[in-house]
Amino acid sequence: MFAIVAGLVASWSVSLPTSSHAGDSGVAVKVGGEIDLVACGSEGEVYRLNPDGDNFLAVRIGPGSAHPMKDKLTSKTQVYMCDQNGAWVGIVYGPDDADCGVSSPIAERQSYAGACASGWVHGRYIKLIAG
Repeated sequence: MFAIVAGLVASWSVSLPTSSHAGDSGVAVKVGGEIDLVACGSEGEVYRLNPDGDNFLAVRIGPGSAHPMKDKLTSKTQVYMCDQNGAWVGIVYGPDDADCGVSSPIAERQSYAGACASGWVHGRYIKLIAG
């Protein structure tokens, strides 16, 4: 029985998300990479939430529902769409009047480290509004 448990622990530890920052168990949202284009080229809005359900969109620390939730967004919240991993979108978001620093070019592709929040959401709940 110990061998089975050890095997499960070994396979579990292999499937943990890789970190982009020391001490961080999440997957960083990447921004930039083009000298002539804004760092996050699209803007979106949260939609399709179920008012009879939780009525929020879970923001996760990595692309996938297995990653822990770090925040909740409500309907019509506007976000910058900066990164993608399959059906998951890496977003940057903050208060409506916040300057998140992604509306101008950043030449080198890098992890977002600005003043706003960032995380991952499922793309089916984000409607493209600009970009």
